[in-house]
Amino acid sequence: MRARAARLWASLLAPRRLIDRLAAPRGQAAALLGVMFDLDTVALAVLDREGRILRASAGLRRLVANIGASLPATALALFTPAEREALGRDFAAVLGGADLAVMARRRATMLGPTPRRVEIGCAPLREADGMVSGLILSLYDLSSVHGLEEEVSHARKLQAVGLLAGGIAHDFNNLLTAIGGAAEAATEEAASGAAIVEIESAVARGAALVRQLLAFARQQTLQPEIIALNDAVRNIAAMLTRLLGRNIVLTLDLEEPGRHVRVDPSQLDQVLVNLAINARDAMPKGGRLTLASGHLTLLAQKTIGAETIPPGRYVTLTIADTGHGIPPEQLGRIFEPFFTTKRDAGGSGLGLATVHGIVRQSGGFLIVESAPGAGTSVHIHLPRVTAPQVAAQETASPQAVPPRTTQAMAEPLREEDRATVLLVEDEAPVRHLAERALRRRGFAVRAADSAEAALALLEDGTRPDLVVSDVMMPGMDGPALLAALRCRWPDLPAILVSGYAAQDARRALAEEEAIFLAKPYTLAALAEAVTEGLKRRATA
Repeated sequence: MRARAARLWASLLAPRRLIDRLAAPRGQAAALLGVMFDLDTVALAVLDREGRILRASAGLRRLVANIGASLPATALALFTPAEREALGRDFAAVLGGADLAVMARRRATMLGPTPRRVEIGCAPLREADGMVSGLILSLYDLSSVHGLEEEVSHARKLQAVGLLAGGIAHDFNNLLTAIGGAAEAATEEAASGAAIVEIESAVARGAALVRQLLAFARQQTLQPEIIALNDAVRNIAAMLTRLLGRNIVLTLDLEEPGRHVRVDPSQLDQVLVNLAINARDAMPKGGRLTLASGHLTLLAQKTIGAETIPPGRYVTLTIADTGHGIPPEQLGRIFEPFFTTKRDAGGSGLGLATVHGIVRQSGGFLIVESAPGAGTSVHIHLPRVTAPQVAAQETASPQAVPPRTTQAMAEPLREEDRATVLLVEDEAPVRHLAERALRRRGFAVRAADSAEAALALLEDGTRPDLVVSDVMMPGMDGPALLAALRCRWPDLPAILVSGYAAQDARRALAEEEAIFLAKPYTLAALAEAVTEGLKRRATA
């Protein structure tokens, strides 16, 4: 082996110039260099002092072919004209014996119908007398790396905005609950008019905004059901027809037999309404909106557009319009929060962000195809589920209680039915209003501002008939408190309350049988939930 290496080294030190031996090698040198230059994964070129390409590896030829170009005579012609001058100076510096640091992590764009970003390496070819007779150029394709960097950066931005939206929504919901409760109490006690109605209306509008923020942040509380997708589309079609107006024709193209998905029906309606509004705005002179269902089975992971969909069975729903389409520079941004092209028309930039959040939180994927003048197609892929035989699985999940208006108040309990409610809420205004409302309806209330304080209250051994606890609190959270209480009283009924439920909290809620009440709630809804929880206990 050593002898063979010595012979190879000797052949490289033969009288011919080194650059000539690399450009047209012979003998053992040819065999060694041939291996390197025949690899299509390594993009190499031998350049003379004028920058002419004397030899190109298979990898360089493949890279050039991938961008739809042909191999030029000179290396600088590989790159965009704007970069050639700077690259030429760098090549000249290396030829002049400069430190190789001048080319450290040098990046440029290769010229062609599909340009590619590459990282350039450059090393001098020195003859026996030390003269630099040429260069070895190496190129590394950065297209996949660059795309991944952009995706990671974009994902981090969205995650940061999502966390911000979730935090704002949580605090805002506490404020809305306090305002709504105060207005409701004032209505009950003073029966004073229009100003209080306006307060309640403002609370309702704020709550709608919060639901949009939570949908984008994927932290809203969904109430999923197993539904037939075709039936859900047919049910909302009449409303969409009125929404679209006379100039737009709504067409249903639903695959039969229909298939089932597990989604929150009201949130699915919101997705379809938002997309229909966008389609209507894209067809000011009229057109056609088509809702089509189908199915897709993936045996392996597949990347479609910006989504990577894992293997599985999916039900597809396509919303296609014949509108003016979306320009390429906007297509990649349409799901960003607060990005809108309709600012003058009152667009908030949350509509499509909400759609994206609902679909992803439901376990689905969203793909958009569009081009100027060619309309837009939105493809929703939702995991397929089997048609429900029984609905028993829902009993283990937190049951949401719909809010009620002040006209539908729960009846006060009779004295003999008086029950003790343990109320745990860290927001003082919300706690005071809830305590007051429950007492007014005949419940005995023991209130605490934290889980730890609640446990301290119960050290005297008194058992509550029901616990109402916020989910997210400093220290021990609501699900942990409920678990601790049920170690002592396994059948203790519970109501868990939250402005939003993060993923860990949702998993905890799924493990505990409890009624879930979303903020902002009305005092009537709270009283109704307490009554319902006590009824369940009595039935059990």
